[in-house]
Amino acid sequence: MADTFDIIAATGCPTGIAHTFMAKEALEKAAAERGLTIKVETHGQVGIENELTGAEIAAARAVVVAADKDVRADRFAGKPQVSVGVSKALSVEAAGALIDRALAAQADPEAAARAAAAADAPAERESLGHQLYRHLMNGVSHMLVFVVAGGVLIAVSFLWGITSFDSTAPDYNAFAAMLKYIGGIAMGLMVPVLAAYIAESVGKRPALVPGFVAGMIAIQGIPISPETGLVDAGGAGVGFGFLGGIVGGFLAGYVVVLLEKLFAGLPQNLKGLKAIFLYPLCSTVIVGLIMLGISGPMAAINTAMMDFLRGLSASGAVVLGLAIGCMCAFDMGGPVNKAAYVTGTAMLTEALTAGVGTPAYAFGTNFMAAVSAACIVPPLITTFAVLVGGRYFSQEDRDAGIVNLILGCTHITEGAIPFMTKNIWPVMPIMMLGSSIASILTIIFGVHVPAPHGGFLVLPVVDGGLLWVLAILAGSVVGGLLFILFKRSEFHRAQAAEASAVLEAPVATEAAAAGETAVSAPAVSAPAPEAADAPRSEATEEAEEGFVKAENIFVNQDFASRDEALSFISNEAVKHGIASDADDLMAAFLKREGEGSTGMMDGFAIPHAKSDTVREAAVMVVKDEAGIATWETMDSAPVHVAIALLIPDGQAGTTHLRLLSKVAEALMDEDFRATVKTESDPARIAATINQRLS
Repeated sequence: MADTFDIIAATGCPTGIAHTFMAKEALEKAAAERGLTIKVETHGQVGIENELTGAEIAAARAVVVAADKDVRADRFAGKPQVSVGVSKALSVEAAGALIDRALAAQADPEAAARAAAAADAPAERESLGHQLYRHLMNGVSHMLVFVVAGGVLIAVSFLWGITSFDSTAPDYNAFAAMLKYIGGIAMGLMVPVLAAYIAESVGKRPALVPGFVAGMIAIQGIPISPETGLVDAGGAGVGFGFLGGIVGGFLAGYVVVLLEKLFAGLPQNLKGLKAIFLYPLCSTVIVGLIMLGISGPMAAINTAMMDFLRGLSASGAVVLGLAIGCMCAFDMGGPVNKAAYVTGTAMLTEALTAGVGTPAYAFGTNFMAAVSAACIVPPLITTFAVLVGGRYFSQEDRDAGIVNLILGCTHITEGAIPFMTKNIWPVMPIMMLGSSIASILTIIFGVHVPAPHGGFLVLPVVDGGLLWVLAILAGSVVGGLLFILFKRSEFHRAQAAEASAVLEAPVATEAAAAGETAVSAPAVSAPAPEAADAPRSEATEEAEEGFVKAENIFVNQDFASRDEALSFISNEAVKHGIASDADDLMAAFLKREGEGSTGMMDGFAIPHAKSDTVREAAVMVVKDEAGIATWETMDSAPVHVAIALLIPDGQAGTTHLRLLSKVAEALMDEDFRATVKTESDPARIAATINQRLS
């Protein structure tokens, strides 16, 4: 591996599961397309991988930071860089634009030109909104593992019975009780960890202490003595949940930032004292007092929010399920999705605390079931779509859709993002509809999920598991069918437009090379302009009488590759006296392929060669029923029919343009394509093509 890199990058998402590595792959592909070397450091759930060294940072030309969590961006101070959310680097095109912007910041002329052409060029400085979101997601990413571990352990404990943790219950089990106890501790750390790591993202390591304290106050509230009604360390308070944890985290972080500025004038020999004494002591006192002071209003806000969600349930399953489904599928792992998920985990925490059989348990576990269903559906929509309507998707999309089966079943929504970013409208509404259907049915069926994550892995502890799976499948199938209809419509629209554009581009280029003026395919029905008053060429006369010969059409062939097919055509051309040198003709075919593949759509290709070795203009056709998979086409489908044009160099601007345009026009006709593909009689194929060339 190289010791230096043109570009260095750091990626990270809140969960560290999907976005992080999708952005890494996109950046690497975009750099490769530009002939640049790159090293991408990932901040995933397992920690930092492919870590950048100081020497690599110093030697790099530019930096790209695509993260929604703290990736220690201060290491890159002074380097030309861009900093955006991880969702801005999930496609190769978006990643390429970021690389161009980073290089443009270094006054690279070529990169600057590409950056100037970009429609969306946000400011280089990270926005305040993104900073706040990044800090929040740093807390969420650290919190989620506690929620998952604790929630799943509690859910597993129910396998021994819903009261198996209660030593006075008939179904008591000591091991189940221990699992529930351990899981409860993990769940209890949820809010303190959230607050601490929000604070750490804002104020670095010194902010961890006040962050943890703020989180603990958020779950315990201000202690009040029941006898005196006054603040009493031995009293009990009303917690104000994860919302208070968020407020406390930001408060702790910015208090430490303020203290750093206030203590900046202290002598350097007191630097150690600041870190281990002044910062933790002062920040804890300030944050603790403020948190206790706002505990009353915060508890009221938290209660009002929970009451609002419960109020939605009172409005009916449709209203609540629609809200949950739309939120979860809106940005698939982004802030809106996380808001719904964190709310679900908060409801679940309250449910598990209240215990089985209580109204709080019933509502919280049902709410969590609806959230989980909504998060599972989007990836499964893509899986269903690529399996049922695969011909309308690229090979890359088909592969991603299959992988999404695993991601969706394990509650990882992010796998659907690449599909949505390609067509936000109408793919986003389709995903939102599918998720909403699953959420609504989950609520109607009364499904209860006592685990916050895991997807179908937690089915053994789901109350109403079969109905839950049916609800998810219903949303996935409806969304998948709508997605296929959209892609089918897009496919057929693009088939005509893109084929015409791709074919006309070579015509224009080749006409210019021959000193001619190219005309569009549909308009070509006469000889080239400069030949209008001249005697018509022999090839043109033959085309009108029957240019394509049955003896030049070869059906039932079996080619292992594109080059094998072109070699066959070249050799047969020599055998039939059309050309004099098979090697020269093959070289001419490959030269044209090197300028851009002649593979079209729907199983057709139009290879063409202009060479002095061609004695007379001709059309040759080969058919391969199995298809030539290695021939690059616009729809990634194998080539079944290759209509080859063989043109002498002297007719490059006349016969060549006319034949190419006529064949292009013919391929726009679905009946023509169907006839040529299904017909096995060379004479009838020749007649079909000759009819379109006349």
